Amino acid sequence: MNSPSPRRWLTIIGIGEDGLDGLSPAARQLLSQANFIVGGARHLALLGPTQVETLAWPSPFERGIAEIVARRGRPVCVLASGDPFYYGAGAVLAESVSPDEMICLPAPSSLSLAAARLGWPLQDCDVVSLHGRTFERIIPHLRPKARLLVLSWDSTTPEKLARLLVARGLGASRLVVLEALGGPNERVGESTAETFKPRDIADLNLVAIEIVAPHGATFIPLTPGLPDSWFESDGQLTKREIRAVTLSSLAPWPGACLWDIGAGSGSIAIEWMLAHPRNRAIAVEVREDRAARIARNAAALGVPDLKIVSGDALAVMQNLLVPEAIFVGGGGGEVIDAAWSHLPIGRRFVVNAVTIETQSLLAERHAQHGGDLVSLSIAHTDPVGNYRSWHPARPVVQWAVTKS
Repeated sequence: MNSPSPRRWLTIIGIGEDGLDGLSPAARQLLSQANFIVGGARHLALLGPTQVETLAWPSPFERGIAEIVARRGRPVCVLASGDPFYYGAGAVLAESVSPDEMICLPAPSSLSLAAARLGWPLQDCDVVSLHGRTFERIIPHLRPKARLLVLSWDSTTPEKLARLLVARGLGASRLVVLEALGGPNERVGESTAETFKPRDIADLNLVAIEIVAPHGATFIPLTPGLPDSWFESDGQLTKREIRAVTLSSLAPWPGACLWDIGAGSGSIAIEWMLAHPRNRAIAVEVREDRAARIARNAAALGVPDLKIVSGDALAVMQNLLVPEAIFVGGGGGEVIDAAWSHLPIGRRFVVNAVTIETQSLLAERHAQHGGDLVSLSIAHTDPVGNYRSWHPARPVVQWAVTKS
């Protein structure tokens, strides 16, 4: 016999800029029954005077969660913007409160309201949140004909976006700033990125961008194998063609975590993260100057959230997040075996080797664990007088295997 569901003591209500007027009768009733109401200062102001205890979200945010959980079993209401489970407080609360203990009544999100104002199909838009997140994460989305809905950090975000677009040769792109959507102070302003004029903008704003890219504009493609020149490097770089094959062998999927051991310039970890916005990677590099270079490359290519660990691989592996894939680009047999021991069953393991000694190690590991052992040879053209000839790069042996 199933045990009864716990009482639904926590109500999460999505509220818009129209305040109480926009709430459904059910939301109003649940709000009236609460004896503790939590929300942002703006949300609480939309309520007006109230006779019950209220709390504006404190800093750190976790203190507010603790106050809510301490009242488990009593009627508590949390106010959130729009849809609480879309870049809202709902998901954070669900880490501490079971879904069986809560009721969520969402309101139209600012994204839905923006799409309605613009006449854009929401499912065809890329949504990027810069609220509390690093600005550079917008860069991979700046592709021809893209329609972006960008959740701003504050009033300065629109101007920063306009400057970025101009700097990348995308100044003709359409830029629409939508402020306080759904309320009496709603305002919509449109320009191109290059004609954008700084003005007073509400902190609560969303920026819609329609990318117009001239012929020859630089953008980050969906395929792996970015040009080598896009990476700052001291020569420790997995070259473009080998990198494309390596990413294919690693087979990234959304939300997966990669260890890039001996990361060099960070190219493998960076392109792993570019494969999907939810992907995570940890770049391990013993040299601090290279670790700093990886950080610069990650920011320039739009994955500033890449985690970089500077230290000896054997020492730091013990404390890293469990990986879904591991790439070893530097290190001997001890590093390869230690990394292998940390990889869960069913996950991908890829090692590239240039030296004969390391290639020999890979042949031994291939005989022991199976997988694919391939030799990759790349040659580029070089001028020879008035003619051209092939200039071969050092061959790379790659061992790729799914751990069983």
